[in-house]
Amino acid sequence: MSGSRPKLLSYLLGVPGALKVWKFFSHSRARLNLADMRRDYALAGLAESDAPADDPWPLWERWLDDAVKGGIREPNAMVVATADAEGRPSARLVLLKGADRRGFVFYSNYESRKGAELAANPQASLLFPWHDLERQVIVTGAVEKVSAEETAGYFHSRPLGSQVGAWASAQSSVLAGRAELERRVEARMAEFQGKVVPVPPFWGGYRVVPTAIEFWQGRPSRLHDRLRYTRQPDGAWRRERLSP
Repeated sequence: MSGSRPKLLSYLLGVPGALKVWKFFSHSRARLNLADMRRDYALAGLAESDAPADDPWPLWERWLDDAVKGGIREPNAMVVATADAEGRPSARLVLLKGADRRGFVFYSNYESRKGAELAANPQASLLFPWHDLERQVIVTGAVEKVSAEETAGYFHSRPLGSQVGAWASAQSSVLAGRAELERRVEARMAEFQGKVVPVPPFWGGYRVVPTAIEFWQGRPSRLHDRLRYTRQPDGAWRRERLSP
């Protein structure tokens, strides 16, 4: 084996460009070795003493506050997973725009892919991926639309461009190109110039009413802390520890 290395080097030096190509693919293999990509998590733990036994909300508020103060970029960004009537899943990043004991609120086009899936199967899972804190929060529950008043209040708090964009974009539909979308935006801008932009009838808020909330804290050797709250038939919450 040791004798083959000088022969390989001589060959590579003798063929124009061969050494450069060999180095590129050698380094690419090293960079793309996914099996070796790992971190050991050791920033914090999550003990039962840190979490009320019958109420997930204080821990949620504390962790969200930690994410905001910790400088997490878009701490309200979450993965929203839905599934159609046949159980085929889809997921996307969406911004959380409201949260209280009633549930977690986001807004969307009702005619989008997620809107169609929620109409057929009104269940969703939310994932808050706070990597820098070695934490994640997973919410599952039924989905309902928020009131028209709540939708209007949020819609008119948005920048003008976002309000017009909601009218211009038939979310999830196929476009011929970027220019088509920009023409639609220009047309809607002209239509609403000097006017209050109304809320589109096909646009509004969804509330995920949680039936389970899991708090996940990374720990060394993949022995993570996982505390899950599940809502009981009487509305009370039960806390339990899950195996990592």
